[in-house]
Amino acid sequence: MTNIAIQKIKAEQTWPIRHVVMWPDHDLSYVKLPEDREGQHFGLFHNDELIAVASLFSKGAEAQFRKLATLQQHQSLGFGSMLMKHILDLVANQQIRRIWCNARSDKTRFYEKFGLKKTGHVFEKGGVDFIVMQKYL
Repeated sequence: MTNIAIQKIKAEQTWPIRHVVMWPDHDLSYVKLPEDREGQHFGLFHNDELIAVASLFSKGAEAQFRKLATLQQHQSLGFGSMLMKHILDLVANQQIRRIWCNARSDKTRFYEKFGLKKTGHVFEKGGVDFIVMQKYL
């Protein structure tokens, strides 16, 4: 039997997973966001092991989620989806009207499953193409 829990965590707890999953070829400092202190950070624990993380930054009626990452050995098992659903449920109960993210271009189908749509804004960072995706609530 598996035990799954999603809970708030500290920004520092997100950094190792962000690093190894998203930018392993960069220094750890590359995944630390200047606004990390202002965000809410969530971790998905599987059998008491932190295996997936995401951060949420709210400003007025908008929220941006950033750095959704699941350890590679736990990917494609639904854990990222559980974390995404948790964040969407959370903002649905707040005064948030729009949620958005900078999605890696190869991950847009994942976010489309949750009703996010591609905008026309595309950019590159660190050799990776990103597309801004959004959902109006």
